[in-house]
Amino acid sequence: MSSFAPPADLAGATALYVEVQHFYGRQMRHLDEGEIQQWADTFTEDGVFTANAHPKPQEGRAAIVEGALAAHRKLADQGIRRRHWLGMLQVAEQPDGTIRADSYAIVLAIPAGGQAAVELSCSCADVLVRDGAGLRVRHRSVRRDDLPPR
Repeated sequence: MSSFAPPADLAGATALYVEVQHFYGRQMRHLDEGEIQQWADTFTEDGVFTANAHPKPQEGRAAIVEGALAAHRKLADQGIRRRHWLGMLQVAEQPDGTIRADSYAIVLAIPAGGQAAVELSCSCADVLVRDGAGLRVRHRSVRRDDLPPR
C-alpha cells in the first residue's frame, strides 16, 4: 500500500497531476489502438515492465515491444479489442526528480460484435522521468488483482 502526503503546493501538485493524466491518456490510447511502437516509445530506452502475470520482467524498450506485440496479436487473433481505463491516480514528485504514479487499471475486453466486459482489475505503480519529449516510464509494475503477488 502506498502512502502519499497531502501536497504543500496545491497548484504545483495539480499541474503535475494533470500532466501525468494527459501522459496516460496518450500512452494508453496508443496501446488500445495497436500502436505498439508508439506506446513502447513512452518508456525509457532502458525501461522495465514487470507484472505478476508475466514470468519475468521485460527489460529494455525492445523487450517491451516484443511482449506487447505478442499480446496484441493474440487478442487480434481472438477478435478481442481492449480498452484500458486508469483511475484513482496518485502522483508525487520524488527528491531525485522522478515522479511516482500509482493508479488502478480496469481493462475492458470487447469481442467483435459482442458486449464489452471487465476483463481485468489491476494496480499499477510507475516511476516516471522527464526528458526532452516529456514524460517516460522508467519502471512499471502491474499487479493483477486476481493473481498472487510475485
